[in-house]
Amino acid sequence: MTISSNLKKISSQIEAAALSAGRDVSDIRLVAVSKTKPASMVDEAVRAGQSIFGENYVQEFIAKAAEVTSAVEWHFIGHLQSNKVKYIAGIATMIHSVDRLSLAQEIDRQWGRIGKVCTILIQVNVSGESTKSGTTSEEAVMLVRQVALLQNIRICGLMTMPPFFDDPEAARPFFRELRVLAQEIELLAIPGVSIKELSMGMSGDFEAAIAEGATLVRIGSAIFGSR
Repeated sequence: MTISSNLKKISSQIEAAALSAGRDVSDIRLVAVSKTKPASMVDEAVRAGQSIFGENYVQEFIAKAAEVTSAVEWHFIGHLQSNKVKYIAGIATMIHSVDRLSLAQEIDRQWGRIGKVCTILIQVNVSGESTKSGTTSEEAVMLVRQVALLQNIRICGLMTMPPFFDDPEAARPFFRELRVLAQEIELLAIPGVSIKELSMGMSGDFEAAIAEGATLVRIGSAIFGSR
């Protein structure tokens, strides 16, 4: 299987999942997770029509971004240390993994230095697993209120990673919880905050995530093959 044929297959699956959920497929975007994969594979995916790529590791990300010859939209989706933010300022279009005020403040500072605004998602650990990053559902509203006051950041949604299940349907309650939380935050009408994006669902469970309202699905192995 080629990257091109894998992308075609996933595109069909996304379309079918959207149709099944009564959703417009244009509301769902695919983030191709290119971590650990070479720049040449990113370029190959671009030639096949893919435009958004997700990276997890800062050092690998900045090296790859410099190598990729195509114009792409980079999303940073991994755990981000505050002291590494300066390296991705202006390169990442969106950061999915903002889970604490100190990180948001550093993003605000670094994007402010280049006179730009960074679009971010607040990462919520809906499962409560100690191995996963993210603020709690209870603390998410307070974090959104605090981050919304920063000048060089725009909150546009939430992100989560559910526990791993063999049956993707088992992840649905976690996706649903994120959607409900997003609706609750949206109803608060916090100035400058728009909770339109839900980043949830990966290669094994993205169809269940789409059924629950995902707008960004993060898919790696089903596109590029296993690591």
